Amino acid sequence: MNQDEQKQAAGELAASWVESGMVVGLGTGSTAVYAIRAIGARIADGQLQDVLGIPTSKASETEATAAGVPLTALAENPVVDLTIDGADEVDPAFNLIKGAGGALWREKMVAQASQRMVVVVDETKLTEQLGGRIALPVEVAIFGCRPESEYLDDLGAGVAVRRAGGGAEYVTDEGNWILDCAFPPIADPARLADRLSRRAGIVEHGLFLGLATDLLVASASGVEHRT
Repeated sequence: MNQDEQKQAAGELAASWVESGMVVGLGTGSTAVYAIRAIGARIADGQLQDVLGIPTSKASETEATAAGVPLTALAENPVVDLTIDGADEVDPAFNLIKGAGGALWREKMVAQASQRMVVVVDETKLTEQLGGRIALPVEVAIFGCRPESEYLDDLGAGVAVRRAGGGAEYVTDEGNWILDCAFPPIADPARLADRLSRRAGIVEHGLFLGLATDLLVASASGVEHRT
């Protein structure tokens, strides 16, 4: 299987765990798209009834609508039975870096509301230690961008680079900017997460710690389920 086929196989396996009557968190990104489409197909052929999806971004909302997945929101359904999402890095303890797709704030809110979070990745996303290979996304209020950037630099983020998109600054669904921070390998993710969470101008960060319950790892030989 090529990488796209691996993602599809993993996304479809995760979608097979959805049961009738569930509230399902719909992640953002290329792997989550396959899961959303598979859920829609199971609804269309009658395998699933009374399923409601909570999209983590406008992109996943659009994908779910096209796939025929009925939608709801956390305000109406504050407990999520199962969330299916991807990740940019995963360590052996199932701690994650997420946010390359720009939806980290909504993704984390849905993940924290979930009884089960299934993370679907290909084997290239596995790492012994978070950071070092990819930038850590940090969502900041535009009003406080400069002081937060300087704070991040002081924490060792190197140069916190404002994300661009379409020839201009990238703006999240909530109207904020993202600073991509080139931290070295993160020896203590919990300590860094705590220091980031203290800052009022930092809306959210891409360290997802202690949230994933299941990991589906796709490779050329198939999909491995880890718990």
